[in-house]
Amino acid sequence: MKRVKFTLSMPNRGSWNGGWSGSERHYYRQFRMSDKAVRNILGDKETANFGYNFGDGWYANVGVSIIPVGTRLPKSDGFCGYDWMISSIKCYGEIRAH
Repeated sequence: MKRVKFTLSMPNRGSWNGGWSGSERHYYRQFRMSDKAVRNILGDKETANFGYNFGDGWYANVGVSIIPVGTRLPKSDGFCGYDWMISSIKCYGEIRAH
């Protein structure tokens, strides 16, 4: 079993000022996952990135990484309602529209 962190960011933003009000927050979820499930997502790597283009100038990135043993993470601010992206990555190995 490994602890795995899914981190949300918005590297491309279609807002009027190019900003994202959540850019300073910690949007992540952590899970305990079997070695097989982790391998299905990361392969032999320790990190991976999955992107989703909303088609309106906004682009989401979900970074996936193994959390080293003994690491304490800061408090999470949730996942901004995009938990479906995590479910898609865990199920399909990519982000598919819900």
